[in-house]
Amino acid sequence: MISLIIPTLDDEIRLVPTLSALVPGAADGLIVEAIIADGGSKDDTEKVADVAGCRLMVSDRPEGERLAAAVATAKSNWLLIMAPGVTLSEGWINEVRRFIAVTTRQEALDRRAAIFSYRREDHGASARADEWLALLAFQLGFGPRPSQGLLIPAKFYRAIGGGPSDRRTQRDLAKAVGRSRITVLSAAAISIEELP
Repeated sequence: MISLIIPTLDDEIRLVPTLSALVPGAADGLIVEAIIADGGSKDDTEKVADVAGCRLMVSDRPEGERLAAAVATAKSNWLLIMAPGVTLSEGWINEVRRFIAVTTRQEALDRRAAIFSYRREDHGASARADEWLALLAFQLGFGPRPSQGLLIPAKFYRAIGGGPSDRRTQRDLAKAVGRSRITVLSAAAISIEELP
């Protein structure tokens, strides 16, 4: 149902918790493949991807072009673009399934995308302020944070100009979708800030 795409560059430590958190989605049959769009990491990102059963695509091209290349090989009609160093809160699988079902039923595959709510792992006042700023920035049209992920139909990705030479990052893609066409899911993308 979903092709997971994660852009990486020396993200071995960040990739482990992200992939671990997404295992239930693969076990549920929601995630049918995982593609790591790597920028030529010098750490053990490749080993982590291999152990997790991900397909690794390595290129020294900019992140946007690596994402586009990964999308071009994706098997699914739905894409989930995630940043390394992010985990998802409980209940994300049901919420994603519900969003896909409603979007498909309404035949809105070329008009809707979703992001996760932004949350920091720590509990201090600065984390709450950061979460509030992320929401405000999104509402003002600056786009979501890359850590919020982007769930988008492959058809919609292509409709907004995604293709082999696309140089846009994940945040640029979300801005191209437009705030009015993005659903903010209540399930949270939790940014693990303390990782190096």
